[in-house]
Amino acid sequence: MAVPNMKFRLVLCVSSVLALSACATPGEENRADSYTADQVNSRQEAKVVNILAILPAKVQVSNAQNQRAAQIGGALLGAGLGAGLGAGVGGTAGLGALAGIGGAGVGAGAGSLVPGKVMVAGVSLTYTQDGHTFNSAQVGKICEFKLGQAIMVQTAPDVTRIQPNATCPTGKNAG
Repeated sequence: MAVPNMKFRLVLCVSSVLALSACATPGEENRADSYTADQVNSRQEAKVVNILAILPAKVQVSNAQNQRAAQIGGALLGAGLGAGLGAGVGGTAGLGALAGIGGAGVGAGAGSLVPGKVMVAGVSLTYTQDGHTFNSAQVGKICEFKLGQAIMVQTAPDVTRIQPNATCPTGKNAG
């Protein structure tokens, strides 16, 4: 009877670690319409640009927040599972404590399987500004942009943030 219970606990542990890895949305902080606290209420130069082409792209972003959550969650779940199994099988608190420490290490290791970087949906925007043609990769969805005028916020000489100039369909129209 202990074997099915142990399998259930193992499946629960692994599925919990995987669920924790999906908590944060990687790339949201890299979107053109996301700002840090330092950028809020500060003046930034904005220019009107003309979007000529919108192409799909993939952008590599940090997944460190999800990786840390999976490691911590895995360590906690592994410690609890190891302590419970160790005390149950060995019948002593000492063995339970040792198994808990081992389980924490295994759980943290399992959490490390969550990648530190992931690819997210993006767009490659080709635009004109002051008679020159440029391209800028942005984190976002194709439906958030349309051909024509858009606002570009320039936070540094070579850093452009072209603001979405369209909205994606929602509800029944989302397809």
